[in-house]
Amino acid sequence: MGDLDGKVAIVTGAGRLRGIGRAAAVELASMGADVVITGTGRSPDRYPPDEKAVGWRDVESTADQVREQGTRALTLTVDVSSADDVQMMIDRTIEEFGRLDVLINNAAYARGPDRVPILDLPQDIFQRVVDIKITGTYLCTKAAIPHLIEAGGGKIVNISSTAGKRGSANTLAYNASNFALVGMTQSMAHELGPHGINVNCVCPGAVDTHRMDDIDRDVRWIEMAANTPIRRNGTDDEVGAFVAYLCSDAAGWIHGQSININGGSVMEH
Repeated sequence: MGDLDGKVAIVTGAGRLRGIGRAAAVELASMGADVVITGTGRSPDRYPPDEKAVGWRDVESTADQVREQGTRALTLTVDVSSADDVQMMIDRTIEEFGRLDVLINNAAYARGPDRVPILDLPQDIFQRVVDIKITGTYLCTKAAIPHLIEAGGGKIVNISSTAGKRGSANTLAYNASNFALVGMTQSMAHELGPHGINVNCVCPGAVDTHRMDDIDRDVRWIEMAANTPIRRNGTDDEVGAFVAYLCSDAAGWIHGQSININGGSVMEH
C-alpha cells in the first residue's frame, strides 16, 4: 500500500523527458496516485535531440511512465496563466477521477530570452515569466482549494529555485517570480493549514533538465558542479522524489517551508 493509494495529483509542466515535472509525476504514481499531467502542447519539431531520438511524445510519454507504475493518467494541454484553461484542468480532473488531493505547481517559462540585463529585458518577456510562475500558481491553487478541502485535506508543492533565495545579475524576472513563490507559499500555509492542507516549496539548484541545455556542458556545467560542496549537479529524479516525499504522510509536519535541494550551493534559509 502506498501513501497516495486512491488519491489524485495534478502536476503542471510535466511533458519533458528530462524534467522535474515528469519525475515528480512518476514518483507520485509509484506511491499510488492517479496523475493529471499538463503541458503546453509543444510541436514535435521543437523537441530537443534526445527526445526525438527516443520518440518522445511530450505529456503522453510521461503518462506512459505513470501507467507503468500501475496507476491512471490524464493528459491535458494547459496554459496555467489562463483562468479558463486552469478551470478546464480542474473540471476534467474531477470528471475523470472524482477528487483532487495533490497539486504540484511546476510550470515555468522556458529559460533563455529572460536571462539578460534589465536594460535589455523586454516587458513582454518579463511579464510572461511572471504570468506563468506567479499568476499560474495563484490560479491553479485557487481553483484547486475547494476540492482539496472537500477531500479532507491535501498537499500543495510549489516549485521555485535557489533563485528564489539569492538574487543574481541578468535574472531579474526569474528572481522576481521565484522569490514570489517563497512568500506565496508562506501565505498559503497560514490560510490552508487549518483545512489540513500542507503547503511547501522546493528550491532546486542546477538540475540536469532540458531547461539547462543552453549552458555549455563542457565548461560552465562542470564549473557549476565544482562550485557545489557536494561536487555535482542534481538530477530530475532526485528532485521529483523529494517533491513526492512532501506529499507523503511522513512529511505531514513540514509546512510553509521553502526547502533547498541543491547540493549545498545555496544554504540560506
